Amino acid sequence: MKQIYFIINPKAGNGHCFKIWRHIEALLKAEQISYLAFFTEYPGHAKILASQIAASNNDLKLIIAVGGDGTMHEVMNGIVSNHKITLGFIPGGSGNDFSRGFQIPSDPIEALKVIMRLIKKEGHSIDTGKIVLGDHSEHYFINNMGAGFDALISYEVNQSPIKALFNKLLMGRLVYVYFLLKKVFTFKTSTIDLSIDGKKHIFEQTWFVTVSNQPYYGGGMKIAPEAEPDDGLFDITVVHELSRIKLLLVFISVFWGKHIYFKEVKTFKGRVISIHSHDSFYVHGDGEHLGFTPLTINLQQKALSVLTRRVRKEIVDLKERDSNDCH
Repeated sequence: MKQIYFIINPKAGNGHCFKIWRHIEALLKAEQISYLAFFTEYPGHAKILASQIAASNNDLKLIIAVGGDGTMHEVMNGIVSNHKITLGFIPGGSGNDFSRGFQIPSDPIEALKVIMRLIKKEGHSIDTGKIVLGDHSEHYFINNMGAGFDALISYEVNQSPIKALFNKLLMGRLVYVYFLLKKVFTFKTSTIDLSIDGKKHIFEQTWFVTVSNQPYYGGGMKIAPEAEPDDGLFDITVVHELSRIKLLLVFISVFWGKHIYFKEVKTFKGRVISIHSHDSFYVHGDGEHLGFTPLTINLQQKALSVLTRRVRKEIVDLKERDSNDCH
């Protein structure tokens, strides 16, 4: 049986996550489940806690992040090099794109129940992304990363007290839309030099580039509809050479994954990516500000074990075919 550790961000969801934890704690005690819990106290603390737990001994462990995508991002960065740890997630933030992409229930109690069922099985091995910025700093992402307009929006959202107001009104997903409308008429596009597995591309008047490991980002936007976190490939999306008004149409369509049909949206798949912009672009990983372009990204295949109900469609199809063959 794995040792169970919880890393809780009590400030996630404008403090709502602390209330979520109290409900989870009561259920754990009622079910007499043994665990240890740690609370984050400042940005970056979840990474430190996860790293310390990972290094504490050589036993198999389950670390469950309770918070938003930022909490999950930090915890993942703290354990990504340790292969004896399985990672779980209970949503308590405003975006919760990890729970969407990895099919974890949005209700925290239901998420805990799913985790308690999945813990009896082996974790699912998924890919991660390693980002190296121009200052040689290294960062990992589990959902996606972006450079350009979307990274600027993420930065503004996380810096603004308005995010807390939207969360308080239970409209956390709309905060991204608010800042999009605020920044769309002042953002300066740039020429992007993009390399994917050695093949070079140049895009003029680029708004942003995203590299996705699963479909969702920005609080439910389906930026990469075909992305699979265990297929050994990233899904790359480039938005360029469109007007500011048309960009709004593109972003509206992103919630349904229909933006890929605009001619100004280009999609690729690849494992090794480099991004250079003629003007400096903001960079985010899982919605967290990391720095600025240039950067390189390398896919780390099946580098992380997670508890998820998500199974690749190809695997399901194969099982169904094998079952039919037996009959």
